[in-house]
Amino acid sequence: EWAAWDPVLGWTIVLLTLTIAIHVTGIVLIAGGIERIIAKLPQLDVTHVGTSIISIALIVVVALGLAVLHGVECAVWAVAYLHLGALAAPADAALYSVDSMITRGASGIDLGAQWRMMGATEGGDGVLLFGISTAFLFYAMLRIWGKDDERAR
Repeated sequence: EWAAWDPVLGWTIVLLTLTIAIHVTGIVLIAGGIERIIAKLPQLDVTHVGTSIISIALIVVVALGLAVLHGVECAVWAVAYLHLGALAAPADAALYSVDSMITRGASGIDLGAQWRMMGATEGGDGVLLFGISTAFLFYAMLRIWGKDDERAR
């Protein structure tokens, strides 16, 4: 029944666009931070980053930054569920959003029929955002460890 989903289609598109924009903006800021730190390492007489505490710290900071981004994105969806009346309690909206974003789907909280496609779409959004995060974390690791090769030349 597409008619049941029509009222929330616009909101769903806005939420997808907003969460992707938040994610990409966060990744750009994290990448800029990595580049600034890597650029300062020679000034600190750091010549080998790959196995140092610096590389571990950088990767932990990147992973935590990505986790914060995912939390913010879940909060955006949760606020929308509350604002639209899809869920009444903030705790339920937060749990449902996190559960949908990570595509676990076992919270036991159900949306009304007109909101179900929106919840399923959040699951798809989560897959996309986690995929982007995984790719970025891999890039960050290569960037952090790859600097050793450049400095050695």
